[in-house]
Amino acid sequence: MKRAGSPFEVFGAFLLLGISSFGGPVAHLGYFRRSFVDRRNWLSEAEYASLVALCQLLPGPASSQAGFGIGCARAGLLGGLAAWVGFTLPSALLMFFAAIWVRIFAASPVAELCLHGMQLAAVAVISQAVYVMARGLCPDTPRRMLAVLAAAILILVPDTGGQVAVLLIGAFIGRFLPMEDPASRPPRTASGISDAAALACLAIFGILVAVALTDWNTSGGFALFETFFRTGALVFGGGHVVLPLLQNAVVAPGYVSPGLFLAGYGAAQAMPGPLFTLAAFLGAVATNGPGGPAGAAIALVGIFLPGLLLVAGLLPFWSAIRQNRALAGCINGVNAVVVGLLAFALLNLITIGSVHSLADALIILAALAALIPGRMPPVLVVGGCVAAVLVI
Repeated sequence: MKRAGSPFEVFGAFLLLGISSFGGPVAHLGYFRRSFVDRRNWLSEAEYASLVALCQLLPGPASSQAGFGIGCARAGLLGGLAAWVGFTLPSALLMFFAAIWVRIFAASPVAELCLHGMQLAAVAVISQAVYVMARGLCPDTPRRMLAVLAAAILILVPDTGGQVAVLLIGAFIGRFLPMEDPASRPPRTASGISDAAALACLAIFGILVAVALTDWNTSGGFALFETFFRTGALVFGGGHVVLPLLQNAVVAPGYVSPGLFLAGYGAAQAMPGPLFTLAAFLGAVATNGPGGPAGAAIALVGIFLPGLLLVAGLLPFWSAIRQNRALAGCINGVNAVVVGLLAFALLNLITIGSVHSLADALIILAALAALIPGRMPPVLVVGGCVAAVLVI
């Protein structure tokens, strides 16, 4: 970091990115690099790479966590909070308005067709994510087998316990897989966070995890917060990997219908900013909370908070942590398992009745062709699927 800035400066920079950053977490990280390394010179190339490496290790949305870390490096914890609000707010508001639209117009035939088009687009986007992540995170036979094992276990044990189990299995097996040596001298990343504040963030995270994993038989807003906090604490890999955990958290117990869940996921593909703002949509329509603006805000804070607390808690100590070879192996194993998690989620979505006809299957295949070989932006694919459903 070159010089200290203000939270207002950070908020303005990230608000512009929150409005314009389409393309998912990988694209977001590219936008951040151009904006804060090349143009503004807030961090060096090495500092940014080190920060991204930490965020890919932790549960939560990697791009939002990286943005939070950049904000902290620039203007302390308030700067990190400003970065998160600026980057998240545009997409969160759009997803909340999408939830209002669904509630008001879902009964109309045209709206039903639009929702179905979004559902088909979601299936195509998730299929692309499985393909791309498998290529990047499972480059060899042992890791491919680990991904298949994870999917098989989840078919037998599809609840949260199964998801936690496969993550632990992945970390254990990954410890013994062959791997390249980690960097010998990882750069120290500017954090803007004192050691005491970092330890306090880790303590808060530990307390909230203990509360979220305990059956308190709560209801209302606190139950909604627990649901989304627990999900955010378990999402390794970020992006589309949140899908199976959210599906298990809100669809399986009946808080959100499968069709509405998938429609919200499809709508999220057309939004700028982080995919995790799907939580605003789900919190607004979920039956286990206050719903509306309050439900959207509670769900949004709940799902982002674990990852942000961990970044704040670990960033000052990251240079020393990166030297651990065993930890690097565990990361490789967990990354392979998240491919199996996402493949299982895709199977679930197909079997809940998203595809009603041969025409639906053809629309999905056309969307996949546009996404993978054609590299069409997801926002255009969503629009194309909706248009195809309306025409057919």
